[in-house]
Amino acid sequence: MSHPAHSTLGQSSYPRLTRSLSAVESWGFGLTAHISWTALVPAIHAALGSQAIFVWIPAVIFGMLLNYQVKRLGMHFINVAGGTPNYATKLLQNYPRLACYAAIGYLLNWVSYLSVNTIVLKDLIKVNLDALGIAYPEILLNIGFTLLPFIVAFSGTRALSILHLFFVIPAFGLLMTFCIQGLGWLAFSDVSPGFFPSNWSSLSFVDWAKWFFFVTYATYSCETASSFVADSRQPSQTLRFLDVAAWMMPPIFLGGSWVMMRLATDSSLEDNAFLNLVAASQPFWGKSAAISVSFLLVAACLLGSATVVSNCPRILYQLALDKHISPVFSVVSRRGVFVPALTLTLVLCLIYLIWGDVARIVAVGNVGWFVSFMLLHLGLWLRRDRSEVLFPRISLAILLLEVVVLVVGGFAWGWLNLLIGLLFPIGVMGIDAVIRRVNFPPFHPSWWMRRYKSRPVVIIKDSVVLQVSILIFLLCSAVTVGWLFGVKLNKAASAGGENLFVVLLMTVAFVGVAIACWTSLPQVVAIAEAREAAEHLFTVAQDGILVVDDRGIIQQANPATESFFGVNPSELRGNHLNKWLTALISYPDEWTKRSEQTLLRNGKNKILEVSISDRPHQDFQEYVVIVHDITQRKQAEQILRYSEAQLRQEAKQLASQLVHSEKMSSLGQLVAGVAHEINNPVNFIYGNITYANQYIEDLLKLLELYQKNYPNPVTEIKEEIEAIDLNFLIADLPNLLTSMTVGVERITEIVLSLRNFSRLDEIEMKAVNIHEGIDNTLMILEHRFKAKSNSLTIQVIKEYGDLPLVECYAGQLNQVFMNLLANAIDALEEAVENGAWGAEKAALSPPEIHIYTELTSENQVVIRIVDNGTGIPEHLRKQLFEPFFTTKPVGKGTGLGLSISYQIITKKHLGQLQCISTPGQGTEFVIVIPLRQEAI
Repeated sequence: MSHPAHSTLGQSSYPRLTRSLSAVESWGFGLTAHISWTALVPAIHAALGSQAIFVWIPAVIFGMLLNYQVKRLGMHFINVAGGTPNYATKLLQNYPRLACYAAIGYLLNWVSYLSVNTIVLKDLIKVNLDALGIAYPEILLNIGFTLLPFIVAFSGTRALSILHLFFVIPAFGLLMTFCIQGLGWLAFSDVSPGFFPSNWSSLSFVDWAKWFFFVTYATYSCETASSFVADSRQPSQTLRFLDVAAWMMPPIFLGGSWVMMRLATDSSLEDNAFLNLVAASQPFWGKSAAISVSFLLVAACLLGSATVVSNCPRILYQLALDKHISPVFSVVSRRGVFVPALTLTLVLCLIYLIWGDVARIVAVGNVGWFVSFMLLHLGLWLRRDRSEVLFPRISLAILLLEVVVLVVGGFAWGWLNLLIGLLFPIGVMGIDAVIRRVNFPPFHPSWWMRRYKSRPVVIIKDSVVLQVSILIFLLCSAVTVGWLFGVKLNKAASAGGENLFVVLLMTVAFVGVAIACWTSLPQVVAIAEAREAAEHLFTVAQDGILVVDDRGIIQQANPATESFFGVNPSELRGNHLNKWLTALISYPDEWTKRSEQTLLRNGKNKILEVSISDRPHQDFQEYVVIVHDITQRKQAEQILRYSEAQLRQEAKQLASQLVHSEKMSSLGQLVAGVAHEINNPVNFIYGNITYANQYIEDLLKLLELYQKNYPNPVTEIKEEIEAIDLNFLIADLPNLLTSMTVGVERITEIVLSLRNFSRLDEIEMKAVNIHEGIDNTLMILEHRFKAKSNSLTIQVIKEYGDLPLVECYAGQLNQVFMNLLANAIDALEEAVENGAWGAEKAALSPPEIHIYTELTSENQVVIRIVDNGTGIPEHLRKQLFEPFFTTKPVGKGTGLGLSISYQIITKKHLGQLQCISTPGQGTEFVIVIPLRQEAI
């Protein structure tokens, strides 16, 4: 059932509901079913008499169990809108067609409820208008009562929920009073007919099933609050109300039915709700019974209709969100209006209304409703191993009973009604299939999205004029309508006018709210949103915000002021601002609009930027003071002013380092190039030495054969043999070739070391063998270790630890090894030249360089390079790592080697480079770097 145009719309692109409803507002919708009892009880009472209580008892028990189960499902599906039917689709997700049927069947029953309410209200008004001799506008009333809740619903959810709550509280209170007071009157009144009936009539199973099927219309619908969990600000509180709704069922459905059974006993009342309720309440309410019952019936109808237009769009919305029906029904405006879903609900309501027969509407609507709960219980049994299922075995037992009730009770209400009720949800699913496939722009979510995002063409800037005009119009209309009805009532002068007054009062209230929703309410909501935004900004602002009066006394302060003044905002109120900002003396109208103030706090000065603006009101003058801490900015400005010379020096050092780095890079490229160029001829020579050795051996064998077969050569050959010393040549030639081979191999090793040292292919960090880098550096410097005419041989002693591969910049680390080893060699050579090593000392302790490596328990790699030279004095050691500092003669050093080495180790590798030296005992450089460079 997918539409090509909708395939690109992912679920994440659907608009989500805003959690705008309070828990109390969602509770009001959960009481609708309790009040609807007033419309149901006369019919079953007229049909069964005292036996009706045996239908209500199991229905109430099942309804209470259902409430507890729906509450558990709601806690599990906390973001699912629509309540019970959409929980059923989640439980039956492996059977999507069946799940969609269950939800649509539930929906159709609620829609039928609105149509029935319209007809009941119309009939109630007709009776009262006929008694007053006023013409009966049937079509107008049908259209008016049908459209009235939709007009409010099309304006937004909040207005409807508040209106509903306003009337549901007195209506529910009046109903509870009827039930409790009626039971008390039956039990304790002297004129009571008795609490229990004198005899009980028989009740067949067919009649029981027929009316059980009927009363579930109310007892199964007390879980309506769950439909509003997704847009409740406190979803857990909304679901907790289901417990309350469950325990309100016995006093109303059982207690109220018992009162009706004992007090409304006149058979002439038939199934008229108004007459039965008046007859039952008149013994203890007296003359106020008629007007109270009128209020209850009108409230039940209007509040039920309001619940329908609130509940049904959420069911369709969640079905679209779960991809059971067309995505267009998932569209919701920023004000919480489900326009496509409300439109479909209105169309279905009109279909019921055109039908016009209340009995058939209830029977047909209840079929889909009953099947929906059967499928819910089926889903609970199929998911019986899940934590959200409370009573799986009881759910199975109820399901089996409901199957029997559907067959027996459904046929009792008429096989045609049963068939239509079963097929109606399939028809709605067919309508959805048409919507998916017809290429009509309003059937696509994108069409609605564009309209919701566009700004209105006409923007009313002065809304006060509009509000006053609307108020005048409403007042004049109300006076006119009141005067006309007053004239009619005076002419009729008959009883029953007060009943019509109740209908008129509640209808006008709904109409007034509807008009306000489309006119003044958007302005009020905009003002409320602006106020909430301003309060939120006032609370979360990082700057201090204070409101002072015309004398400078603090009236309000936001939470951020505590970080400025060190005083709780509540303690600031009532004090003059100059208590903390001493420069702000006298009155705010004399203060500079923007200034810098000094605040002394905890012995430290803070520099604050203070901005002041006035906020005129009709009756008084206020000033808004915004305090911004600019201490750090001022300190930064001062640092910048005094650091120009230091920045120039650092720039000079940086330029020198860049030059040195460029030289090292060029040197590395030169070394790599030379190594590459040397490598080719060396490989050529090395490859031909083997063949030359073979050829010479062959020639020597041939010469040996000649000497053997011609032992007496001629005189000229003998003289040449003596001249070239043939025997020595034959003996020395293999040694010569061996020496050449060793030389070529040595050149190859040097070239490899040069290439490894340059590491041009390793400019990025990687794991390398540190020992290999040290060895390559030593090979390059090997010529400096050998003794010269005026020096001694420098011995290198390596004590390597067991190191794994180390993450580092290999080329730069080799540069550090080169600098430190070269400095050690320079120090030892200088000591030898200065006579620090005599013959006796050289025999005991020759010049040495020790290289140690180890891995610590903290995964730190330690490399120590130690020489036994003359050491470095303390006053020089402190400056070793400063740029351009050197102790070498001019021309022998730049003073950047150790500085750059320090930067490479500390900045690039996040390590440490230390120099430990004692004059006369040598110098030790310690390198510490992490084994892994995660932080870089």
